[in-house]
Amino acid sequence: MPVILVTNDDGVHSPGLVSLFQAMKTVGDAYVVAPDRERSAVSHALTMHRPLRVEQLEDRIYSINGTPTDCVAIGIHKLLPSRPALVVSGINRGANLGDDITYSGTVSAAIESTIMGIAAFAVSLVQDEKVSRGGFETAAAIAKKIASYILDHSLPYDTLLNVNVPDTPPDKLRGIKLTRQGKRVYDNAIKETFDPHGRKHYWIGGGNAYWEHGEDTDIQAVQDGFVSITPLHLDLTNYDALNFLREKISFDP
Repeated sequence: MPVILVTNDDGVHSPGLVSLFQAMKTVGDAYVVAPDRERSAVSHALTMHRPLRVEQLEDRIYSINGTPTDCVAIGIHKLLPSRPALVVSGINRGANLGDDITYSGTVSAAIESTIMGIAAFAVSLVQDEKVSRGGFETAAAIAKKIASYILDHSLPYDTLLNVNVPDTPPDKLRGIKLTRQGKRVYDNAIKETFDPHGRKHYWIGGGNAYWEHGEDTDIQAVQDGFVSITPLHLDLTNYDALNFLREKISFDP
């Protein structure tokens, strides 16, 4: 059976990770290598200023006191019995839509795998509340379908999938849409607070979200009750801008 690496940024004890691991065991030889605690919003951070510790918690389940990217790198090169055919990251507790993907440790784990030439996707549960309405099971079922497809057909070069699943029972889903990355910004996301000594501090997070509307965006698809699957490309070059600048700007002496 193909080897599958399962990781996340919510920590090795996250219920989303447990659901994903159970699903991946039905399609491959699955292993968990995940952070020992929550590492949300660490993006593509790689720990280089201290050594990392690996702890085997159970058979095929490892935790690392590092980031999701650390887990993918160490898992692939040092812990797994062979090079995996697939890396699956999630199930994240909360959406990774629009510009959120630039901060997401969940998505970055899939990015690290793609850099290594290994097929990968990230899957997130779009929760309106902290308590799931059965969505982890729904997201795990979707992840199983996507994993089976990738193992059979692979993915385009340098491409990973970002999957967002509404928090709803499977029979309530309206379907699956292939989407583009939307645009989402947060207003009033930095709060001022004071410690007992009256010293001012700042807390980043929350705020009111505003997003670009468009039928083909990941945000709109999830709002309409669809699973969103967005292919992401590691090449960040803006080719339209490149061609425009080549025509307009000359750097010849």
